[in-house]
Amino acid sequence: MARTGGDLERPDVGSAGRGSDAVEAERVRRVYERLAPSYDRVMNVVDRLVFAGGRDWVCARASGKTLEVAVGTGRNLGRYPPGVSLTAIDASPAMLDRARDRAATLGLRVDLREGDAERLEVPDASFDTVVVTLALCTIPDDGRAVAEIARVLRPGGTLLALEHTASPRPLVRAAQGLVDPLAGRSGDHLLRRPDALVAAAGLVIDEAERSALGITLRLAAHKPGLVSPPMSSP
Repeated sequence: MARTGGDLERPDVGSAGRGSDAVEAERVRRVYERLAPSYDRVMNVVDRLVFAGGRDWVCARASGKTLEVAVGTGRNLGRYPPGVSLTAIDASPAMLDRARDRAATLGLRVDLREGDAERLEVPDASFDTVVVTLALCTIPDDGRAVAEIARVLRPGGTLLALEHTASPRPLVRAAQGLVDPLAGRSGDHLLRRPDALVAAAGLVIDEAERSALGITLRLAAHKPGLVSPPMSSP
């Protein structure tokens, strides 16, 4: 499986966000630097209990030139179809180190870079697919991140996401609200609505599946427009 991605320039380390968002982004980055050694052990349990099958659902739909935003320790890397050309970013060097180890173990060529989800160092309309899993809950300005994803998608390109979200069930949502201040200390916001942000960014939602009392969301959306066919020689 060939995986490359030369369009992504390496941003300045520590450039995430501006003003108060920059402070929060740095705080969250430090949290994940500390969590990196234990992250996979925790997520092995969480993925099985809450997000079972979600990563496979997302990654199996990726095609062409693909950008994964907030790749973390690379838990998705072995799930992409053959032929996907993958670039992946994360703000945490410690998480990226583990993603590089995983790619090497799997024998995959992946372009892994430090990067800021709110300020993607990528030209407009660069990717056929953008993947984001369990990350919009931690990005300080999730709306800005989704707008950046929409910007870098080619016309007709696809956003594929696995996220947790505010439940449509009032009692469940109330419980989320009680836990949210504590979860927010690690940058994990429980009441966000990624589907609403995707629609606000001008993307068309094609699939939206909820599970686990409505707190888990699998989402596929596309950027309107068609890719122009190559011009024929006279």
